[in-house]
Amino acid sequence: MTARGVSLVLLAVAFVGGGVLHFVKPRLFEAIVPPSLPSPRTLVLVSGAAEILGGAGLLIPALRPWAGWGLVALLVAVFPANLYMARESERFRRLAPRWVLLLRLPLQAVLIAWVLWAADSLSLF
Repeated sequence: MTARGVSLVLLAVAFVGGGVLHFVKPRLFEAIVPPSLPSPRTLVLVSGAAEILGGAGLLIPALRPWAGWGLVALLVAVFPANLYMARESERFRRLAPRWVLLLRLPLQAVLIAWVLWAADSLSLF
């Protein structure tokens, strides 16, 4: 299997698994929704469904580039939660140490680049 193929499987498993967790443990995800945003439960369920659909879409060649863009949009949309966790790191210390929460911020760009490359999403242009 190629590096791209391995990446697609890893990303699909990560996104589908993460999405399923949104439905299994919604309160965990609701806690990281910034208080300035409305309807945490709805946001968690919608983002969980988007993760599942996007992750599965990575495994379907005809949908792959579009799934990649959908996942990029999702990663951008959830960035405020990552920023909130980093800013309020003391509140989330049971989930992760401050340095991990801070490291997640630039790693979001790396994850976006990985998704774009693995899904060959730039080929749409």
